[in-house]
Amino acid sequence: MPASVKQIALRTIDLEARSIDGLSAFVNKDFENAVKSIAESKGRVVVSGIGKSAIIAQKIAATLNSTGTPSLFMHAADAIHGDLGMIQQEDVVIVISKSGESPEIKVLIPLIRNFGNTIIAIAGNSDSFLAKNAHYLINTTVSQEACPNNLAPTTSTTAQLVMGDALAICLMELKGFQSDDFAKFHPGGALGKKLYLRVADLCANNEKPQVLASQSLKEVIMEMTKKRLGVTAVVDNSGILLGIITDGDLRRMLEKDADINTIKAEAIMTKNPKTISESELAVNALDLLRRYEISQLAVTDNGKYAGIIHLHDLIREGLI
Repeated sequence: MPASVKQIALRTIDLEARSIDGLSAFVNKDFENAVKSIAESKGRVVVSGIGKSAIIAQKIAATLNSTGTPSLFMHAADAIHGDLGMIQQEDVVIVISKSGESPEIKVLIPLIRNFGNTIIAIAGNSDSFLAKNAHYLINTTVSQEACPNNLAPTTSTTAQLVMGDALAICLMELKGFQSDDFAKFHPGGALGKKLYLRVADLCANNEKPQVLASQSLKEVIMEMTKKRLGVTAVVDNSGILLGIITDGDLRRMLEKDADINTIKAEAIMTKNPKTISESELAVNALDLLRRYEISQLAVTDNGKYAGIIHLHDLIREGLI
């Protein structure tokens, strides 16, 4: 009786998890030297492989690029038919192979060595041609593929990917690569917006409702209606923010027994409202809105009123 789908999936996950855990033993002097050789290089990282390892090589190159280590992918088969011209004098070359004995690898490695480039092997066989002819070996030996026939690259490619990620993160931290640097390489989509979009970028597109503290209730309502943000700032003659008035403030005022003909803005406003500087990241505005369960924030520039940022602005930009 064949195992259930759930049993097969759980067995696969368990095999791969145990293999990844075993990689800790291979974070050794060779691994450290491989990281240092890349960090100290004035060139790029060229990542190569064949078959499934080539797919992993592409991903590792992409991860290195996005974390501050200039890299490119070179297919091992294409390399020996002209793409070797991609390799420049000071580049470090990473070659990935489970067996380390593929015919293309055996042709490629001596050619790279003749160029004088540093070679880092990511291989699952420490006795292989690749391992013995590389300057540094990042060992990805696994005891068993997740494939029931122990043939299809599954666990082995996962191990390659994990060691590639470990390499990239080590380089990232050695170089002091920060979120601002990350944003430069990820300007698109929600991720990029979280890293670079500023409050000023959003509030500049909104109306800027404001009244003086001495203005009447009628003038407050007219300003809020005209600007259609459900709020108005209360400022002094020099533009310093004194408070804000929201729809809720108006409703609470109307519930009281007060003479609406004599009420001024300063009597309704909420003093010391929640604010955010226009230079702050928009995602920080989102954090404040969520923390205080409000829908808008007054934006300031050195204490002066600069506008309003609304929850809808953040929704529209895809930050939620």
